[in-house]
Amino acid sequence: MDLISIFWFILLFLSFQPLLKQRMLESARARLISILERKRNSRVILLVHRQERMSFLGIPFFKYIDIEDSEEVIRAIQMTPKDMPIDIILHTPGGLVLASYQIARALKNHKGKVTAFVPHFAMSGGTLIALAADEIILGEQAVLGPVDPQLGQYPAASLIQLKQIKPVDKIEDKHLIMIDMAEKALKQIEKQVKEILQDKYPPEKIEEITKLLTQGTWTHDYPITYEEAKEIGLNVSTEMPEEIFHLMSLYPQPMKQIPSVEYIPIPKQKDLK
Repeated sequence: MDLISIFWFILLFLSFQPLLKQRMLESARARLISILERKRNSRVILLVHRQERMSFLGIPFFKYIDIEDSEEVIRAIQMTPKDMPIDIILHTPGGLVLASYQIARALKNHKGKVTAFVPHFAMSGGTLIALAADEIILGEQAVLGPVDPQLGQYPAASLIQLKQIKPVDKIEDKHLIMIDMAEKALKQIEKQVKEILQDKYPPEKIEEITKLLTQGTWTHDYPITYEEAKEIGLNVSTEMPEEIFHLMSLYPQPMKQIPSVEYIPIPKQKDLK
């Protein structure tokens, strides 16, 4: 081989390397999902959203629950025997209420046991989906979040409060329209959460959980820990299988020029003297 041929060979290899790496990751994920399904005799569905910065004019884009996600999850549920348990693994900041509600409703209507695994976080729409499960398994440091509706940059509950503390004639027309939409949005999400929780908890507990999660009790990004979820009355535990954390490691973030976190990836043991 001459130098030019070697150069083109290296260039060709480098161009195919990301594709090969992606195929290897997909194969490793498929093997681990298969192992988990056999171990738990269930259908395993993953809904994983990494908040990835896209290199398009330096503008950050983030992944959220969308209609395509709801279509895929519902298709997976439809392909599952009615009495087979479903394990859904959630790692998401939330997304469209419509898509999240469709997924939650499909899981609630499934006859077999549904378990939601949250290794790290499932906020907003992710929490709505988790509420549809018969049991929520949280990682020790994992969190859920409120499902109160947001209108643009404004929480619906805060917009409604504006009408209560300020005379109507002092509020701009566009804000009055937003307040009207906020009132409707709160009623809608309250109805949806009650529907998802129906038959899972006593009526008075459903009212309490719904009010806490939908009425602006906390800010929208408030982290609800295992302890707080337990206190609220949700059916949660921390019995997270190690395979799920291993599975999450197979969904890496895109490589950065300078890593934000570094460590030697092996378990440490205390030196014995």
